[in-house]
Amino acid sequence: MTGKLAWTKIALPLGVAALLLLAWDAAVRVSGSDIFPRPHEVLRGIIQLIEQGLLLKYVVASLFRVTWGFTLAVLIGVPFGLFLGWYGWAFQAFNPMIQMLRPISPIAWIPVAILWFKVTDKAPIFLIFLASVFPIAVSAIAAVQNMQPVYLRAARNFGLTQLQLFRRVILPATLPQIITGIRIALGVAWLVVVAAEMIAVNSGLGYLIIDARNAGKRYDLVVAGMVMIGLIGLVLDLLVRQLEKFDEVRWGYANR
Repeated sequence: MTGKLAWTKIALPLGVAALLLLAWDAAVRVSGSDIFPRPHEVLRGIIQLIEQGLLLKYVVASLFRVTWGFTLAVLIGVPFGLFLGWYGWAFQAFNPMIQMLRPISPIAWIPVAILWFKVTDKAPIFLIFLASVFPIAVSAIAAVQNMQPVYLRAARNFGLTQLQLFRRVILPATLPQIITGIRIALGVAWLVVVAAEMIAVNSGLGYLIIDARNAGKRYDLVVAGMVMIGLIGLVLDLLVRQLEKFDEVRWGYANR
């Protein structure tokens, strides 16, 4: 039964992907479009990028920026969110500012980022940080505020110190919701780096897309860049989901 379930988890997504590829190819053939590429043309474009050594270069550039910006967002957003969620006075002081800054699209910050950091890696890293830190902080705040009071009462009955309370109760109880926030923030970060690379730098997958469109209208390379963005986004999400398998976190997820 376990083997059948594992096979189903692989076969179903592959089946859906195959159907989408067939539908894509059929739609292009029926429409008679000579601009939008067919799947095999996109595959040929990806192979061409690999042979030229550009694909690895652009993927590494994008991942470098996401790694730095997202790591900074986690290191700042999680402790800050836990702090605001635990201390009511801090939440009342900072929450209005967070709710004011959070709806501002990171794309709107692009002119400011270029003004501050010029056309360097610091500009997209700054934008990724902005895009990620607010969802992470808000999820950490909500995780603390939504804790079951029975956990805290039981911990206090055992005479735990503040440090022990945080390490043994608060952090384990909030980790599932924090990881969900991290997953959402990572998806947003990957979106933002692509948009930023179209404007603020001259490398990365976003730059590949805009450069392929401008340089001879190579729409096969445009779609190839889009496909790579989607595939890497899927891999990043799968990697983050591995955190859910730890015993400290797994209890917070329903098994279906």
